[in-house]
Amino acid sequence: MKERAEHLFKLHALLMIFGLALLTGCDQSSSTTPAAIQEAPAFSYDQAEVQSSKPWTSENFKNNPDNFQFAIVGDRTGGANVQGTFTLAMNQLNLLQPEFVINVGDIIEGYSRDKEELNAQWEEAEAMVTKLEMPFFFVRGNHDVSYPEAREVWRDRHGPSYYHFVYRDVLFMALDSEDAPRLDPPPGMEEQIKLYNRLQTEDPQKAKEMLAEFMKDESIVAGLSKPVEFPEEQFNWIKKTLEENDDVRWTFLFMHEPSWENPSDSFKAIQALLKDRPFTWFAGHLHYYDYDNIDGREYITMGPAGASWHHDGPGNVDHITWITMTDAGPQIGNIALKGIFDRKGLDPSLFGAYDRKGAVIPEEQQNK
Repeated sequence: MKERAEHLFKLHALLMIFGLALLTGCDQSSSTTPAAIQEAPAFSYDQAEVQSSKPWTSENFKNNPDNFQFAIVGDRTGGANVQGTFTLAMNQLNLLQPEFVINVGDIIEGYSRDKEELNAQWEEAEAMVTKLEMPFFFVRGNHDVSYPEAREVWRDRHGPSYYHFVYRDVLFMALDSEDAPRLDPPPGMEEQIKLYNRLQTEDPQKAKEMLAEFMKDESIVAGLSKPVEFPEEQFNWIKKTLEENDDVRWTFLFMHEPSWENPSDSFKAIQALLKDRPFTWFAGHLHYYDYDNIDGREYITMGPAGASWHHDGPGNVDHITWITMTDAGPQIGNIALKGIFDRKGLDPSLFGAYDRKGAVIPEEQQNK
């Protein structure tokens, strides 16, 4: 009996020692793991391989965590071309991987009072946009909300006509240049757009002549020259939004029509609200890239991303605008859509009716 008790005592002691060793081992492991597992340096090299002289210019990498990139895309419609340019833009944005994309209006052809037709146009456009691997922000254009029925469809599908968000201490404001009543569209606008789009394939020269005549129409000229008004409700929202975000490091504003080209009193009042803060303004509508510097602030009119070209000149380019936000303000670069190609190489189809191997695509297959 005594021997059995001694045996159990020794066994218990051994178990306690073993358990203590396990606990001690756990404690040592937990205390040493954070020191043992250290984050690898972002940049390293073999100092035996590279000593005093180095085959690089600097080790100051552009990796500020406060910097970010986003892209802007212009008009798709108003006589959208038939080359799949907007889809090309979506594909190339996925190659570039911005953090988000925002447009400046005119995503659908519009100018219809048929809600079923309008919804079908939005479904077509949104099928292109949803190919993006990042968020896409809509802005209202005249084609998007041409009639009361189109405004209702917008509200049902996209909600507010103007809105804002803050991203990494930068304020983004989407304004509605189509808020106030505009001139009625010319009669038969929907049919004219359909005819123009068909002629771009069947008879490009005739399509060009049709567009030139259209742009001479007195009602069109009057509409383009009429100043954009911002009703009191939207103006008060702009003022409130700016007041509530007065300490952001930058402000970006987006709308469809470049109201600074022929400023109304309400637009000048908005400019007065902005005078003490750094900002950059983007618009579209004219299908032609243009740059203005007004009182030390940049105002940029986007070229198209598939819309028809309205007149000749260097601003006649399908492109995206690439913004890198830095502590010193935005760096802005414009990239022609046909200037980007994927890892497989230059795609001849971007420059004509050719497949990737350079073979001519039969005419009946070109628009499929």
